[in-house]
Amino acid sequence: MPRVGIIALIQESNTFLPGATTREHFQREMLVTGNEVRTQFINAHHEVRGFFDGLAESGIEAVPLFAARALPFGTIDPDTFDTLLQMMLHELTSAGPLDGLLVAPHGATVAASYPDADGAWLTQVRQVVGPALPIIGTLDPHGNLSPEMVASTDALVSYRTNPHVDQENRGLEAAALMVRTLRGEIHPVQAACFPPMAINIERQCTSESPCLDLVRRFDAVRSQQQVLAASLMLGFPYADVAEMGSSSLVVTNGDPQLAQQLANSLGVEMWNLRQGLAGTFLSVEDAVAQAAQLPGPCCLLDMGDNVGGGSPGDGTWLAHELLRTGVGPAFVCIDDPLTVTAAEVVGTGHRASFTIGGRTDDLHGAPLVAEFTVRQLADGRYSESEVRHGGFTEFDQGRTAILQTDSGLTVMVTSKRSLPFSLKQLTSFGLQPEQFQVIVAKGVNAPLAAYRAVCPSILRVNTRGVTMADMTQLTYQHRRRPMFPFEQATTWSPSFLRTFSVER
Repeated sequence: MPRVGIIALIQESNTFLPGATTREHFQREMLVTGNEVRTQFINAHHEVRGFFDGLAESGIEAVPLFAARALPFGTIDPDTFDTLLQMMLHELTSAGPLDGLLVAPHGATVAASYPDADGAWLTQVRQVVGPALPIIGTLDPHGNLSPEMVASTDALVSYRTNPHVDQENRGLEAAALMVRTLRGEIHPVQAACFPPMAINIERQCTSESPCLDLVRRFDAVRSQQQVLAASLMLGFPYADVAEMGSSSLVVTNGDPQLAQQLANSLGVEMWNLRQGLAGTFLSVEDAVAQAAQLPGPCCLLDMGDNVGGGSPGDGTWLAHELLRTGVGPAFVCIDDPLTVTAAEVVGTGHRASFTIGGRTDDLHGAPLVAEFTVRQLADGRYSESEVRHGGFTEFDQGRTAILQTDSGLTVMVTSKRSLPFSLKQLTSFGLQPEQFQVIVAKGVNAPLAAYRAVCPSILRVNTRGVTMADMTQLTYQHRRRPMFPFEQATTWSPSFLRTFSVER
């Protein structure tokens, strides 16, 4: 029976955050080896579960080696990344003979010692197993693809949806490519194209035009004979690295020239749509004013404090405006363990003045100071059975306090940063979405998988923060230049394509 190893290292690194991602961040979320990898993903709607299921269906032995995951945060510190690499390579070299590797990098991981962290660990894995062993994997389309990532693997496929609700299917797709490769039915080769552009996060929803128009172009390429995969890499603008930007990646059956030609053509399609993909920006004041008039609940997406992009989760811009205007009833979730402790001292049913959020820096807003009644205290754990962005089913936001003003502003205060990926975040604590006129979700597109079902109105808000939608306001030191939309006059044509292909 063929043996295929499984490796995953998943972290989205926001280099604009002053804090570093440490080993503790991974231990808090996931840092496992051996059979514990299988246990961690057995109930998750995730590509790694797809790896296991796809191999099992074909009678191939899955050999779980290593899996590490941390919530999006800052650059990984050198010691932590070295430790992760040592653990990964130890498990790989101790696994015995393997016939292939299924890998799950994120694509936007940055370490202080390796700006292209995904390219670095994939390259080291390739050096260990040699050039002949097939390495096939998945990518988050928010990754910043690099030539090193392409060179070190035989085939990579990215999720096709944002919000990401097809992760398990992409894992199954990667496993199927591995099975066919081991059987000698296909010989995957891949090529990439890197137009000098970055798609704005505000325009990265794959079910909304103009991103939807681009998705359909990739679908058309994917349907062509000899094409095994075609991936739109939307990019992650909050990593200040040379690889930052959007790209295309095509895998063909043994035809590197066709792969490069198609990747180039898709790169041109992306470039031609660049103006429509540059984003539009709605102010906090205008968003709250519109939300008051729209059918409720109206979901206000707090783009500058996007926890899924690494932000601290304690931004207060929208909370301040909702309190000032009295628009509501309204719901906001803010990470602030100090306030949770204070609420526990006050006790359920009692009223006091609280200072909430705004503790990270001035960029995310000043602390919210007001009189609140403590409505509930809870442990902050809940489960999600539906397929949601990220693919996971168990959530833990730590000790949680639900506070409410007389004017109808409800603030859920958590002691751990909380991803707004599930309606269970409300309903598990007795809060019904329908009771609010406004619900603030700290994200851009990821919350839509849950909130579209209950919010007839959705607005993306250009709040300030380390994930602000207007990326031209961020100070980059390492990105490519010139690059659209930063340098609006950037010119580019097929004769100047920055391309990369590899045939092993």
